[in-house]
Amino acid sequence: MSLLVVGLSHRSAPVSVLERASLNADAQVKLLQDTVAAEPATEAALLATCNRIELYADVDKFHAGVAELSTLLAQHSGVGLEELTPYLYVHYEDRAVHHLFSVACGLDSMVVGEGQILGQIKDSLARAQDLHSAGRLLNDLFQQALRVGKRAHSETGIDRAGQSLVTFGLEQLAQGGDIQEWARGKKALVIGAGSMSSLAAATLARAGVAEVVVANRTFDRAERLAQILMEGDDTDVAARAVPMESVPAELTRADVAVSCTGATGLVLTAEAVAAAAEGRTAVLWAEADGEEPDRTPGPDGQRGNLPATSLGDEDGCPLDLPSVQNTAGFSVLGEAAVAGMAAADLEQHAAWVDRGTVGGAQRTAGARPGTIDPLDPAPDADAIAALAATVATVGRIPERRRPEPVEEAPRPQPVLFLLDLAMPRDIDAAVHRLAGVRLVDIESLAEASAGAPMAADVDQVRRIVSDEVAAFGAALRAAHITPTVVALRTMAADVVAGEIARLDGRLPGLDDKHRAEITQTVRRVVDKLLHAPTVRVKQLAAEPGGAGYADALRTLFDLDPETVAAVSRAEDSTTEKNRGPA
Repeated sequence: MSLLVVGLSHRSAPVSVLERASLNADAQVKLLQDTVAAEPATEAALLATCNRIELYADVDKFHAGVAELSTLLAQHSGVGLEELTPYLYVHYEDRAVHHLFSVACGLDSMVVGEGQILGQIKDSLARAQDLHSAGRLLNDLFQQALRVGKRAHSETGIDRAGQSLVTFGLEQLAQGGDIQEWARGKKALVIGAGSMSSLAAATLARAGVAEVVVANRTFDRAERLAQILMEGDDTDVAARAVPMESVPAELTRADVAVSCTGATGLVLTAEAVAAAAEGRTAVLWAEADGEEPDRTPGPDGQRGNLPATSLGDEDGCPLDLPSVQNTAGFSVLGEAAVAGMAAADLEQHAAWVDRGTVGGAQRTAGARPGTIDPLDPAPDADAIAALAATVATVGRIPERRRPEPVEEAPRPQPVLFLLDLAMPRDIDAAVHRLAGVRLVDIESLAEASAGAPMAADVDQVRRIVSDEVAAFGAALRAAHITPTVVALRTMAADVVAGEIARLDGRLPGLDDKHRAEITQTVRRVVDKLLHAPTVRVKQLAAEPGGAGYADALRTLFDLDPETVAAVSRAEDSTTEKNRGPA
């Protein structure tokens, strides 16, 4: 049997594909059950996190195993096999071991060195044990991966190369600033009460937020998490639990929200986020200009000096007035406005100018001839009429001058910070376009971490992984030959017992003392003859390509394959009884 892993992660697939391929808890259980029920696999374990889905199995045929595991992943994820296949990766035997050990050390994480993956590997092993889908190979593999990950964190400074996904996400929200300074006094909303959400709540509490509100579909779990936060020795934060129905209302009070649920649909829509941020953004614009915001409603319904949504009557104007009027030096009446405009649009624009509706004022009556009334669009209307003659031959007004380029108006500083750690996403990606809201999700985290520098500690961890893979492979190959060696020694003991029984028949008068001496002598002879070959065959079997020595031993000594298999089953049963919790 051989170890095989088939999966996809943030390194092989875009977030949109990972999002669609994500599996809920029930789907994960069904996938494991179907995998061990399939012919090529005898054991199975699933590592499913926010940025990876990997199916591990002990298979007897490589190609059949790859085909079966790929098909099962496609079936249970709902993504078609043809669409999913380009993003899948396959690792076999030592490469599969190397991959899992690297994952356990955080080398394959979105944030290099983060330690949360160890808890996720532990959960994966516990799930496989509960479902009895993990046998000796996967139990040994995952438990060794946990030990390797802990060794990497204790013997190196890999923690300095990265942080947990939560901490990295909060750093992105703070735009590289100090998290504690950024979080101090803020009100936080945490949606979900799983491991990732709990970590986010604890991290925010330690960072100094004033309040943490926990929302979860199972209210008891939200209450339990809030209680843990309140009783923590290293935090002094107010915490309370609310049902999921209260999320929209709580969002209007929150300064920062973290969401990580197992929901298959959106938890926060763009409309809900916009409603929560409404009013806060407009006030921020006025305060950024150094003005005291005037909230007194005017005759048009606008509140004082808060920015208006339009300037004047736009009916019939072919231009996008708000964008034009925010551009310094650009006249909505003159030549620059109509440069490049089609003939039909030109007529519409000229008619609109002639009505004199710019700025909401009509053409001033009684203006003196020869003067230009600032509200009188006639001069520009005449200019447009003169340019219209060109349309007959050219078809469009030539671009004779352009407005001076100006810097784009800065977006207001965020008033609402959102961190989406769910896969599939909990928060609508359209939130990125909302003014006054800063959203960091899995996709933006992947982009932010892509260029992170690799520390020297990472190279040290890689060496640890290589050493551990070699040791695990040697132990695994040696373990494969152990049942054969045990069967050989059992056969030798049976031969000795048979010969002593025959001696008793030939020498019935042999006393017990002499019989015991003869028995011990024969056993010593057999043990000495078998000692060197069995020790040497274990050493050879531990080396790469050593699997064939077990077959050679069975052939040379004509060992019964069923006897060897019986020894293997007995060892597996003993190991299962003695195995402690993951």
